[in-house]
Amino acid sequence: MGRNRLPSPKGSAYITPQGAQHLREELDYLWRVKRPQVTQAVSEAAAQGDRSENAEYIYGKKQLREIDRRLRYLQKRLDELVIVERMPADTARVYFGAWVRLEDDNGHVVEYRIVGPDEFNLEQGLISIDSPLARALLKKTVDDEVIVVLPKGRTTYTVLEIRYSTHE
Repeated sequence: MGRNRLPSPKGSAYITPQGAQHLREELDYLWRVKRPQVTQAVSEAAAQGDRSENAEYIYGKKQLREIDRRLRYLQKRLDELVIVERMPADTARVYFGAWVRLEDDNGHVVEYRIVGPDEFNLEQGLISIDSPLARALLKKTVDDEVIVVLPKGRTTYTVLEIRYSTHE
């Protein structure tokens, strides 16, 4: 693969207050805890002498580059994000931040929350607003059917419930 790659498409700039807090905590942890630890380890490894064959030094420098790259990304991303704190005027429809309970053709019930691309986590039921399913769900109401083309094939869902309260 060549070095000249197209940049990945920018995700939506929306994020929930919880997602923004998580990113701020990660930034703080990397800056105040992780980076000083790795810097200290690199300094100790450098004091051992020959750096060209010092695996601890080489690995530590690589870790520092990765931490610095993530720090730059988080700082830039947090500046451009829009924190969505208010519920929509029409809570009977699916919008950003909604918890949506769906039933597929086979009767399986799933529940997802539509969140920003920086906070999606399928294990927790958080899907990105940029995902095909979330795009198809936007502005739908209870009992609407949604047809989505997913990697595993075409699936039809029925909206069972929409809520904007916290997931419990």
